[in-house]
Amino acid sequence: MNKLVALIFVCLVASCANAPVSQDQQKTIDSSVIAGTGIEILDAEALNLIDTTAKIEKLGEGYEWSEGPLYIPDGDYLLFSDVPMNKVYKWKEGEGVKLYLDSSGYVGRDVPKKEPGSNGLLLDKNGNLVLCQHGLRRVARMDAPLSAPKAAYTSIVDNYKGKKLNSPNDAVFNSKGDLYFTDPPYGLVKGNDDSLKEQPHHGVYLVRENGKAELVTGELNYPNGIALTPDEKFLIVAHSDPDNMVWMKYELDAKGLIKNKSVFYKISEEEKKLPGSPDGFKINKSGYVFASAPGGVWVFNPSGKPIAKIYTGQATSNCAFSADQHAIYMTCEAFLYRLKLK
Repeated sequence: MNKLVALIFVCLVASCANAPVSQDQQKTIDSSVIAGTGIEILDAEALNLIDTTAKIEKLGEGYEWSEGPLYIPDGDYLLFSDVPMNKVYKWKEGEGVKLYLDSSGYVGRDVPKKEPGSNGLLLDKNGNLVLCQHGLRRVARMDAPLSAPKAAYTSIVDNYKGKKLNSPNDAVFNSKGDLYFTDPPYGLVKGNDDSLKEQPHHGVYLVRENGKAELVTGELNYPNGIALTPDEKFLIVAHSDPDNMVWMKYELDAKGLIKNKSVFYKISEEEKKLPGSPDGFKINKSGYVFASAPGGVWVFNPSGKPIAKIYTGQATSNCAFSADQHAIYMTCEAFLYRLKLK
């Protein structure tokens, strides 16, 4: 049998557990087993990564759409975006969730109505916070130390060939400091039909030190999550088009551009039935992919074989590892979850 063990935890939780919590002054939420969550092991290979006795913990709740989790090793805390609310939050063990940064994706009056905030978050080689800013339609660096955040930014890239980007979604740096990012239209109020849209495509781009964007590919309708394999020979991009849910794998040449492509994994019609789609994902140091997908987070081996599924009970937008990669943090609609790994 392919399915070695399936552990689906279902429980009834008291109604008070779902009571609203102030977003700006949240405390740690003590959660044992969360209804609808669980772990499904598809291949014994996953048992090297996943502790099937571990419980999914709820660390925070009350967000419009949580996204872009980023673990900060220096200080041992997690940052994540609430895209519609234009905020970044900070979670730390023993302290819970607190507001970290307001005006994370748009600064000024007349804030766009849909998703004006930051989405993907990452650190550059100097340890600066870099944000994919929907409202300002750019990728930018925060001009403040992590310990004293403020809504002051320097643009890294905001256009391609003189035309504004759509709404940068997610990004990854290579070891040289070059930046790859995706640019779907999700941050535009009317999406693909918005009159403010200037780009003819939804691109995957590369930005080098000169600050100019190079188009890596424009073939995807809705490029989303993005990551490099540990050897940086391949770029994997999640495609969240409901008609073609797939992760594409691009082999890179010496200049960091595509020389070959293949499908890493394509979601079947049957697999689409659960909430969610290919979205943000991370690759661990051994090349295993933890990817937002229908139902939660799927775990793939380096060859693209699904070996486990982590069910969150919610549409899941993204995930991030702890510094030692012994825990995975998951942003799931209104929630922030954690699962401890081996």
